[in-house]
Formats: sequence, C-alpha cells, structure tokens
Amino acid sequence: MTTAESASEPSQAGKFDLAALLAERGAERYELHDRYLNPQLPRMLHTIGFDKVYERAEGAHFWDAEGNDHLDMLAGFGVMGLGRHHPVVRKALHDVLDLSLADLTRFDCQPLPGLLAERLLVHSPHLDRVFFGNSGTEAVEGALKFARYATGRPRVLYCDHAFHGLTTGALSVNGESGFRDGFAPLLPDTAVPLGDLDALERELRKGDVAALIVEPIQGKGVHEAPPGYLRAAQDLLHRHKALLIADEVQTGLGRTGDFYAYQHEEGVEPDLVCVAKALSGGYVPVGATLGKDWIFRKVFSSMDRVLVHSASFGANAQAMAAGLAVLSVMEDEQIVAHVRGVGDLLRTRLAALTDRYELLADVRGRGLMIGIEFGRPRSLKLRSRWAMLQAARKGLFAQMVVVPLLQRHRILTQVSGDHLEVIKLIPPLIVDEGDVDRFVGAFTAVMEDAHEGGLIWDFGRTLVKQAVANR
Repeated sequence: MTTAESASEPSQAGKFDLAALLAERGAERYELHDRYLNPQLPRMLHTIGFDKVYERAEGAHFWDAEGNDHLDMLAGFGVMGLGRHHPVVRKALHDVLDLSLADLTRFDCQPLPGLLAERLLVHSPHLDRVFFGNSGTEAVEGALKFARYATGRPRVLYCDHAFHGLTTGALSVNGESGFRDGFAPLLPDTAVPLGDLDALERELRKGDVAALIVEPIQGKGVHEAPPGYLRAAQDLLHRHKALLIADEVQTGLGRTGDFYAYQHEEGVEPDLVCVAKALSGGYVPVGATLGKDWIFRKVFSSMDRVLVHSASFGANAQAMAAGLAVLSVMEDEQIVAHVRGVGDLLRTRLAALTDRYELLADVRGRGLMIGIEFGRPRSLKLRSRWAMLQAARKGLFAQMVVVPLLQRHRILTQVSGDHLEVIKLIPPLIVDEGDVDRFVGAFTAVMEDAHEGGLIWDFGRTLVKQAVANR
C-alpha cells in the first residue's frame, strides 16, 4: 500500500459510529448528566417522575423505550414548530451537507443568508434588514445593542414578568427576579407593568430611554398585551424618539395564528423584531434580529465598523437551509391558517370546562399558545387541600396536573413559570383535531380526579414534603 493510499483510508480504529456509541452508552443518560452537566436536572426529573427514556420521535409524537406513544404539547419550549423530523427540513439539511459549500469563510457573501432574509422580510414588509445569530437570547442582545447605538441612549424598558433570555443583556430585561438573583450588576434597565401607558410615559419623559422591549403575549403566565396597548406604546415611544422592540422568539412564525403576534393589532410596526425557536425546524440553532434600514445603517456606518456586531456561527449554511425549508413548509401547508383553526378549537373546548371545575380559573391565549390557570376553589374540602399546597409552595397544584398528564395519559406539558398556577400549552403547530380530542379527554380525567379527591392529592403530599425539604 502506498503512502497516498494509506492516508486516504482512515484506520478502523479512527472510525466514528454514532449509532454504536448510543447503543453502548445510551442507557447511562441520567448518570452522565448527573456527573458532567447540571446535576439538578436529573434530580428534578426523578423527583416528579419525568425520568423517561424516549427513543424516537415524529411530528407531534414521540415514543418511549417500551414503545408507548406520547403527545407533545411542549414542542421543546416552542422550538419544534413543525414537529420533529419534518421531511422537508430533513431533506434540506441532507442537501446542504451534500453540496459541500464553502461555508463561513467570513470573507465572501454566500447566497443562503440573503435568501432567508428576503423570505423573512416578506412577512414584515415595514422592516428592511436582518442580522442572523444562533438563538433567541442572541437576537435580543442584538436588538438591545442596535437600539442603544441608534438612539444614543442607555436605558431599555421591559415589562414585569417578561422573559427575553438569560445572557447578561437579555437578563437585564428579564422580569422574573428568580432568574436575576445573584447575577448583578446588570444593565441599567427599568421594568414597567404590561399595559400601563402612564408608567411608560413617566419613564420616557426622563429622556434616556432607547427602547421598550415587549412580548406581545408573555410566555410566563401567557398574558396578552391589552387591546390597543402596542399601538399606543409605539406612538408614545416614537414621540419621545425611542424604539419599539417586539420579542417574537416564542410567539412568532405562526404560533398565535398570525405570522407575528404583533400583527393581531392594526398599525403596529415595531422598529426591531426578534425571532428564533421555530425558525430552526428543530435542528440547527438560529436567531434573527430584523430591523429598519436606518438602524442597521447607523450600527454598520462604515467599513471600519463592518464587524462591530457579529457571530462566529451566525448565518451558517445549515441554519439558513433549515430556515428556508421551514418558511417553505409554512406557506405550502398553510400553517398559520391551520394554527388559527385548531387553536380556536382547543381553547374553546378547554374554556367550556371552567364552569364545570371550580379549580379551573381561566383559559386564555391565542392560536396554539394557551394558558390554563388554576385558582382557589369554592368548596370547603377542596379549599383546605388548596391551602395546604399554597402554604408549601405556590405552583404545586399546576405541577400536580402536569405529572399525571404525563404518567397516566402520556402527554407532555409544562408549568408556565416558577410559583405560577398556570400550565402553558405550546404544541407543535401541526397538531390536529385528534390531538385536541386526546388532550381535552386526558385533562378532563385529571380534573375529575382532582375534584373527587383521588390519587392526584397523594402526589400533592409528596410535592409538599419536597417543597418543605428544599426551603
């Protein structure tokens, strides 16, 4: 064998076999996380019985090691907008890898980023340019930087209970103290109540505000901006030469029954828009900051500033291909219209249960972003049990509902935030009427059990003991 032949044939020992590795070591998944990653994750999963072994997935469903089908009403916190392993997105990724593109040379202009930017801007015609990063929190960081530089002002306003990410800049506009505690000092930003125009104007009069960043529907608790608020806030901001930033990382790309959630209100045209999550197709992380031409031209004002804001993996070919495939599927399969119809059906059927179950306080949201809130019951027997949970830790009843939905009915959901009695439903946008029937039937069964004093309360006592032990 010649030297050239030897170099062209990798040795047997050097071959990497991913399937073999997973077959050999996959059973160690929880131990590996406990030893090398966040040790509290496996501990939490073991405690609440979420320590499943999922082996494959497709669409809005995945299957555990025993072959049981589970319905996904969480979509990976909204990332799996088209469900898992959509064939069009898979093919696009295979294609882009097979093309062997000269990607990320940093000193050329590849076509895929321009093509994806063009397709995104079709859905936001008042905006002109896009910066591609790798995540939602990066999209927010970019918007914060761009707003500060374009206005020459230091302060950004955000809303109470907002969630915009966990990197330092995004954390500075995070409305939940539990995420902020211990990470100070942060940026000099200021919270205002969602929907409070007077509070917004008081801050704007100080003359140092660059922007207001707002989720049209807050992920924590699923609270929607009041009707007319976004348009009025936009007018106030522009009057004071400040900008409106719409965080559509979770609400964008059809989630609420329009392409963007801000489009539910006529005349709202944010200066900057942040998107991510569903744009990835569930495969390659991608985030995007969309903005007006004048803002981008101020930030990138000369050749000296060409790299003043950049991301090492931003606009990589795989992410751009995934994004283009996602937008194509959304148009071809009329995803936005589908979300509007199936979301209305799910929300209407759940809302009809509020008169039937006294522990069920409210059902709210838009499209396939739905909040189910629980509240203090009327009857004495249920009130005493409710009080026991609230005394231990607010949010335990919602967790009591989430657990049997998974363990008994094989449906994955989430509590909407720490110390909240709210379950948030953000399923893949492709769920159908059969999935709605399955969820409503399972939820009704859990509510029946809760009102009859069944096994759900036995688990509640376990949660109380755990909450007290963690104090």
